[in-house]
Amino acid sequence: MKRKLTTLGIASLLLVTTACSQTKTDRTAQMEAQKDIQPVEVPIKNGKARAYFASGCFWCVEAVYESVEGVDESISGYSGGHTKNPTYEASNTGKTGHAEAVEIIYDPEVVSFATLVDVFFGSQNVTQVNGQGPDRGSQYRSIVFYQNDEQKKVIEDKIAALNKELAPDEVAAEVLPFEKFWEGEDYHQNYEKLNPNNPYIRGVSVPRLEKFQEKFPKILKKDAKH
Repeated sequence: MKRKLTTLGIASLLLVTTACSQTKTDRTAQMEAQKDIQPVEVPIKNGKARAYFASGCFWCVEAVYESVEGVDESISGYSGGHTKNPTYEASNTGKTGHAEAVEIIYDPEVVSFATLVDVFFGSQNVTQVNGQGPDRGSQYRSIVFYQNDEQKKVIEDKIAALNKELAPDEVAAEVLPFEKFWEGEDYHQNYEKLNPNNPYIRGVSVPRLEKFQEKFPKILKKDAKH
C-alpha cells in the first residue's frame, strides 16, 4: 500500500478501506508467546545507548525523537513481528506481525530511558488501538520495547500512573521484550526533513511534531522548534 506517497485525501481513504490482516486471536497468541522471550540487551557503544519504540507512522516518530536533546539519531524500521527481513510493502499487509518502529541512538548521560518513555507516551494518543491518528492497522500499533527488567519496570510504572489518570480508559500500547530491529528502506530515513511539502508530512507529521514540542519544551534541542 503506497498510502504515504500519495495525497493525504487518498491516503485517508486507503487507510479506512484497508483491513488489518492479523486477527485479534493471532495478535493475542503472538503477544503471549513474546512475553516468555528473554529480551536482547543492546550494549552501549562509544557512550551511546539504543532504545526502540513503535507509535504509528515512523516518519512522525523519527522526527519527534530527533528533536529531543541527547538523541543523536532516530532510524526508521520494523520490529515486534515474527518474519525476517520485513519490507515496507510486506509490513503494510499486517501479516508480518511487525510494526513501524524507530531505533533511538542516545546519550544516557544527557537523556534517560525514562524520559524517552515519557516522549513515547507524550507524543501519541495513548488509548488508540492498532494505530495513531489516520494510520490504522497492526503495523501502526504502539509498542514500547524493554531490554532488561529495569526498563520493564520503568515502563510498567508509567503505564500504571497513566491508567489511573485515564480511567475507565487505559493505555493501548503493548509492552514487549526487544528481540531485533530491522532497519527500513533508505527512502524512509529522515523523510520528514527531506520531504517537507509531502501532503502527509504537512497534514499529519508536522502537526504531531509541533503538538509534542509544545508539551515538552524543556527537553528539546535548541534548534528543534519546527
